[in-house]
Amino acid sequence: MSTTTPISLDFDQLPKYQKRKFVPENFKAGEVADVQAICEKLLSRSIQSAKDLEEWLIDRSELESVMDQEGSIRYIRMTCQTDDASYASVYQHFIEHIVPAIKPLEDQLNQKYFKEMKTFKLDPKHYEVYNRGLAMDVSLFVQENIALQTKVDLLSQEYQKICGAMTVNFQGKEQTLPQMGKYLLEPDRALRESAWRATAKRRLQDKDKVDQIFDQMLNLRDKIAQNAKCQNFCDYKFRSLHRFDYTPEDCKKYHQTVERLLVPLWSKILERRKKEMKLDSLRPWDLAVDPLGRAPLKPFTHVTELIGNCQEIFKKVEPLFGEQFKNMADLGLLDLASRKGKAPGGYQSALQEVRKPFIFMNAVGVDDDVRTLLHEGGHAFHSLACCHHPLYSYRHGPMEFNEVASMSMELLGGEYLPSFYKPEDEERSRISHLEDIISLLIWVATIDAFQHWIYENPKHSSSDRKKMWLAIRKRFGDSLVDWSSLDEEHSFLWHRQLHVFEVPFYYIEYGIAQLGALQVWFNAKKDWTKAIKDYRQGLSLGGSRPLPELFRAAGIRFDFSESTIAPLMDVIKNELAL
Repeated sequence: MSTTTPISLDFDQLPKYQKRKFVPENFKAGEVADVQAICEKLLSRSIQSAKDLEEWLIDRSELESVMDQEGSIRYIRMTCQTDDASYASVYQHFIEHIVPAIKPLEDQLNQKYFKEMKTFKLDPKHYEVYNRGLAMDVSLFVQENIALQTKVDLLSQEYQKICGAMTVNFQGKEQTLPQMGKYLLEPDRALRESAWRATAKRRLQDKDKVDQIFDQMLNLRDKIAQNAKCQNFCDYKFRSLHRFDYTPEDCKKYHQTVERLLVPLWSKILERRKKEMKLDSLRPWDLAVDPLGRAPLKPFTHVTELIGNCQEIFKKVEPLFGEQFKNMADLGLLDLASRKGKAPGGYQSALQEVRKPFIFMNAVGVDDDVRTLLHEGGHAFHSLACCHHPLYSYRHGPMEFNEVASMSMELLGGEYLPSFYKPEDEERSRISHLEDIISLLIWVATIDAFQHWIYENPKHSSSDRKKMWLAIRKRFGDSLVDWSSLDEEHSFLWHRQLHVFEVPFYYIEYGIAQLGALQVWFNAKKDWTKAIKDYRQGLSLGGSRPLPELFRAAGIRFDFSESTIAPLMDVIKNELAL
């Protein structure tokens, strides 16, 4: 279930969405001079009417799409093969030279737009989201922060490289950490423990290096927030992420609700697991295996099966999705198998000029791989559903809704698992997924609460951070699992969460979106046709409307308070017979 070489990444052969009108075909997105020259054309252009201003915006969007795609391609190649020095160098060049050159020019373009807007009024409803986002960006822009942000990006690349290089010699062969995960599904408890300890030991080898990287990131991010005259980095990120519809206090209320409602539910799940496994206590290596001792689910042995069966699932959810996924596979826009040198995790990246999605993941032949591809497929269909928007910024929605697209597809696609499983295995997968949802909602609260503390207390030490991590873990139910004699492993468990390093504060979105996805799923159980129609309608809006409107368009509520969480948990509780 692994491959030693990456797929071909010849993105130049992809069909263009439309012919360029403003950016020259010979434009070099990796050359500072070319980027500065084309931005100067936009800055110096005379605007004589509202029509001129809208055409100016379309030309700017074309340039933004070209630049975004250039950065995405370099990132994709680097993560697909972190041990390739040339890919690393090309990506690093973009981060060190192109991005810093663009940022001040973007601010000047924003300033020009608002200046022209005073004379030439555009449709206030159509440009509502665009204008408020741009205004926030203008308010946060500080020239001094460009160099600091570049340093953070390079540290993020260093973190990726460290993680991508992690392998374990186990059972006579070198294996990646994602590949090691499959042993945690084996009924043999001694084997599970051995695999878990080998993986944890490998992570701990780089704990000091990773912790030092994070300390540097923390210091830089605190300076960025101070330069932008923000209260702290939490305040800065809420503004820069355009979180206009909820506050840090709303997040903390979510933490409290999870602690009050979900931790007791999770306790029941684990108590049942412990009883079924006939154990006195559950250890970290006892949480993923089938509690009845059945062999692990093996939905496929090769990624071609994963692709083919998921294509059938997408087709059953909605025929158009099946066609779109097949097109992605035909165009080589999938890199799914785990291998040495490949960055961890999974993602979908939209190639904004050709307006096609690319999916990256680390499949090893386990049930979670099916969920991951369904998840990233949902992102891909979202990208395709809103690719018609002329404005670049409207072709990607807010993350809180982007994750509704992906998490809904996990649940909707989960209705068609016979493509992979016989009935009894399908039920195992379904139950496991519902339990994982409870676990995820708690983990989201854990990670989010940890990040709030980190950036509200930026002068803390590594030792302080370790103590607070363990305290937060205890708050959200870690005492339900026996971590005795595993103090180091537990203390640095957060190192595996790449979001904390690469995209700080991007995690509460998963909690908000999971609650939205459950609503989509419940709607589908009542009226599949209408639910899918509403889901697609929400996706088609991209980022063109405020967050609550996107949720309403999809037939669901934007709310992550107890009034929404409690009834959803009651349904899951019944589904799990708890």
